[in-house]
Amino acid sequence: MLIRFTKMQGAGNDFVMLDETAGRLNLTPGQYRFLADRHFGVGADQILSVRPASEPGIDFEYVIHNADGGEVEQCGNGARCFVRFVREQGLTTKDTVRVKTLSGVIEPRMQADGRVTVDMGAPIFDLARVPFDAAGLMPEAVSSWQKWPLALSGRAQAAPVLIAVLSMGNPHAVQLVDDVEATPVLQDGPLIEGHARFPRRVNAGFMQVVSRSQIRLRVYERGVGETLACGSGACAAVVAGIRLGLLDARVDVITHGGTLTIDWQGGGDAKPAPVLMTGPATTVFEASIEVPDHL
Repeated sequence: MLIRFTKMQGAGNDFVMLDETAGRLNLTPGQYRFLADRHFGVGADQILSVRPASEPGIDFEYVIHNADGGEVEQCGNGARCFVRFVREQGLTTKDTVRVKTLSGVIEPRMQADGRVTVDMGAPIFDLARVPFDAAGLMPEAVSSWQKWPLALSGRAQAAPVLIAVLSMGNPHAVQLVDDVEATPVLQDGPLIEGHARFPRRVNAGFMQVVSRSQIRLRVYERGVGETLACGSGACAAVVAGIRLGLLDARVDVITHGGTLTIDWQGGGDAKPAPVLMTGPATTVFEASIEVPDHL
């Protein structure tokens, strides 16, 4: 099967974009893995599909598959690339589009400077909805919130790591570190990602607070591994930092792939404000690839 695609990236988080507005490609998990493979396919952190609106008041459906072939709820950097893609492909002339994901509706908006702002919706703090199993754990109260101890397998002699737990439509565990570059992200990331207390696995964030308006962040993404940037992870980290009393309402998040700006006006568990993320979205190239049928 010959497939036309566009390669895009947002702060180094890279994507294969597929236009399915005229019809479904009906790809298998193996075919998504092939497209994401950096040796035998195109190479990407996620495969993003544009599908027609499934209900009134929605412009498009936004479907996200990780590099391991699994479908996931949210991808913030991909959402920025999504709106640039549908505009460049002539699928819309709107600056702001309403897009349905597995986790709800988001609104990416093109800015005059070429960057894209995405209303990522409100964070979710209800542990059952993240989901996170806190049975038997004693949280550490910090400011108006709490951190949870998480014992990592293979580190029996080490103290549990303390994580802030929340969802941005997808699950996140955010850990404060002194030096993000010296932190063993590739060692601890998979232990947190696949921890039994996260039944749907989790994105593991490692946050270094530089000042009240700036952090450094690395994220080990669920089903992908460490990426150059993670948009929903940047949102989760800033929300966690604000609730822990460490950050102001507008924060620059420095990742290996570039800088994202996150705005959150706060709010407690009952009615939190939506999170706004602003950053780049770039088209790299367009091409076609033959995808094997047997995968």
